[in-house]
Amino acid sequence: MKKQMQGFFDYMKKSVSPYHAVAQGIELLEKEGFEELLMTQPFSLKKGGKYYVRPYHTTLFAFTVGKEWSAGQDFHVAAAHTDFPCLHVKPVAELPQRGYLRVNTEVYGGPILNTWLDRPLSLAGRVALRSENVYQPKLVLYDAKKPILTIPNLAIHMNREVNKGIELKKQGDMLPLLGLVDEKLNDKQYFLSFLAKQLKVKKEDILDFDLYIYNAEEGALVGMKEEFYSCPRLDNLTSCYALLKGLVSGDRAEGINLIALYDNEEIGSGTKQGADSALMTMLLEKIFAALGQDKAALDEAILRSFLFSVDVAHALHPNHPEKYDPENFAKMNDGIVFKINANQRYTFDTEAIAIAQMLCEKSGAKFKKFVNHADMAGGGTLGPIISSWLPMKTVDIGVPLLAMHSARELMGIEDEQHLIALMTEFFSA
Repeated sequence: MKKQMQGFFDYMKKSVSPYHAVAQGIELLEKEGFEELLMTQPFSLKKGGKYYVRPYHTTLFAFTVGKEWSAGQDFHVAAAHTDFPCLHVKPVAELPQRGYLRVNTEVYGGPILNTWLDRPLSLAGRVALRSENVYQPKLVLYDAKKPILTIPNLAIHMNREVNKGIELKKQGDMLPLLGLVDEKLNDKQYFLSFLAKQLKVKKEDILDFDLYIYNAEEGALVGMKEEFYSCPRLDNLTSCYALLKGLVSGDRAEGINLIALYDNEEIGSGTKQGADSALMTMLLEKIFAALGQDKAALDEAILRSFLFSVDVAHALHPNHPEKYDPENFAKMNDGIVFKINANQRYTFDTEAIAIAQMLCEKSGAKFKKFVNHADMAGGGTLGPIISSWLPMKTVDIGVPLLAMHSARELMGIEDEQHLIALMTEFFSA
């Protein structure tokens, strides 16, 4: 099992920000012979071709054109997201306090705040540097690659009610500690000084940065039989990896296979690099134009096509079974979850579910159908957003997790294998 899943473990370890998740995805694709295309230039495509597009550095599309592609064939599409709930560094990052050096942060998405306390934390993202061309600053990836931050809890002696539940203030309690004031690190720009030293650049050349604080703990197999995997960022890098593996392994001779790894799902997807943008529509139009097809042909193909919206699902919590539907629940290592909601917070219809079910049966992937407890609203996904722009048959699926949105989440390791098997079948059949 460990050897079989080593690629997954490595991907999880290195994808410490949306930027790094995309960079790792491109590395995987290029090893499989995928060629980069630019959205700002016309496409030149060939049958049997394998391509990827990175319109923004936290969003990645990849697609293949079948060796036997012809007009009238469909798309097989799967979408996931690269972002995760965490802390984000503010532009003026310095918050000195009585000899301590703290980093000024804001909360990104909806993390379980208390799970970020007392952990080894690190820093990753992208930095913009001064360049000769004002419209093309130099952009560099950054990863501290070691724990440099922590958010210490207040001792129980000073917070006697802590075990009864304490509300954490985002501006006061969630400020990571970076170090102590000393002779070399005591000015008002200590964070920029630190970052410049790390990047080996001049401090004045740093124009801006987009940096995320991440849990620096590595994933670990747990359980008596090592049946569980405890790891940061399982939501939603489990899906990103499965889509990448499925696309490079799929061998469908007809039609077009496509994956979309979007940013900003955790904050609603309403950005230029998010699912609620025109990116997918623009990409499909460029693909069909390169294949000599018009807009009407594209519209017809979309209506014949199928989309998997792939995001994590809720596994049954053994300590809180009352939070789940009495019958329509999912356990870890019991397979992929079909997420169903009558109010279409998860996208589905009966025909699409039937197709997904038969694909699972054909691939040998186990699956369960999940519906939230009637008194629980549940979360949202990419499915309703994308399918409102692209009205193709759509099903929301994913691997079930415990501790979703915690700094460290828990999954059944077999479920990732089932998801990879389904994605490989989807991009083959």
